[in-house]
Amino acid sequence: MIEPLQHLSNQIRTQKLPDYQRFLFRQIDFSQRLIGIMGARGAGKTTLLLQYLKSVARETKVLYVIADHPLVGQHGLFTIADEFQKIGGELLIIDEIHKCQHFERDLKLIFDSYFNLKVIFTGSSATAIDNAKADLSRRAMLYRLPVLSFREFLELETGETFEAVTLDALLQNHPQLALETVSRIKPLAYLPAYLEHGAYPFYREAGSTYLPRLLNASMQVIETDIPALYPIDYDKVNALKKLMVMLCQSEPYDVNVSKLCGAVELNQKTLYKYLGLLQAAGLLRLLGAKSSGVSIISKPEKLYLDNTNLFAVFCNQPKAGTLRETFFASMLSYHHTLNYPKSGDFLVDGQYVFEVGGKAKSKKQIKDETTAWVVADGLEIGVEGKIPLWLFGFLY
Repeated sequence: MIEPLQHLSNQIRTQKLPDYQRFLFRQIDFSQRLIGIMGARGAGKTTLLLQYLKSVARETKVLYVIADHPLVGQHGLFTIADEFQKIGGELLIIDEIHKCQHFERDLKLIFDSYFNLKVIFTGSSATAIDNAKADLSRRAMLYRLPVLSFREFLELETGETFEAVTLDALLQNHPQLALETVSRIKPLAYLPAYLEHGAYPFYREAGSTYLPRLLNASMQVIETDIPALYPIDYDKVNALKKLMVMLCQSEPYDVNVSKLCGAVELNQKTLYKYLGLLQAAGLLRLLGAKSSGVSIISKPEKLYLDNTNLFAVFCNQPKAGTLRETFFASMLSYHHTLNYPKSGDFLVDGQYVFEVGGKAKSKKQIKDETTAWVVADGLEIGVEGKIPLWLFGFLY
């Protein structure tokens, strides 16, 4: 049983890999015994794993397993881990673990049974682990890999290195931070390309096939990943697709729940549940909703696609304002909590208010807020309470 898996593992290990490492690579504590890397399809989880394998000593006994391999389905993860550790296995890597039934049970058993075996796994959604038994969450070190930031895109495009900044540092010193970057490159020259095709690392090798590949990845999330993780009738998969198209065509603040329910033939409770599933899978972002896991129990105030590249898949012609807000939400949400405020577009971490708009946007809508800023598209360097939109792409 192990030999065919070892042969495939050795072949995978010899693949040529990109030199560029995502920011998360340097943040993972690879000394832990059980590590989970979660994130949307196409974010670069598999590449990160293979890059780590390249850094592991050649004499280390490694088994790299793709979770939907027939032998995994036949024997199960625990049996494979048991056989591997019997021959001195030290590192077991499981890619796309959400495709395995009862993966949380098997991971718990492996962790509790084999103290000399390190396990690293990837999955399409951190929510799947969050909803697993609490004892697994206590055992595993979990990391989330988001889509490429604008900062990372600039590094890939220019070969330059740019440091990430904290939100507090950005708010306090944004003119100087912007000036330092602008003195090296012209960020506004690169922003349209990022908004169109720069969110997923595979854009570099995909070229003209980027959009079909992104479409395929998005359909796999809806048709395969979500049904594998959560109980959903097969005939409701089309409802998820319709939801994505309708939300893509709507303004973030113009979501008609009754219209959505009628169009996709779902009641309100089920609609909110499905919106939560799409968010967990990395396709949507909900603002203003109170949630527990993926069970949305109140109306979300605003709905966004997860990132700007998805517009080309689901509706192609986003309005400028929607595109700006989607970019801002995508860049802020990795480290920060976003909600919909009484005035302005975003309330961040419960204390900062932001109004997102074009270069001429004023503070009129947020004039009564004490900690509020205008985020302006088309602005190279900001002044006082007006910050360039592109600079928020440097938060990770």
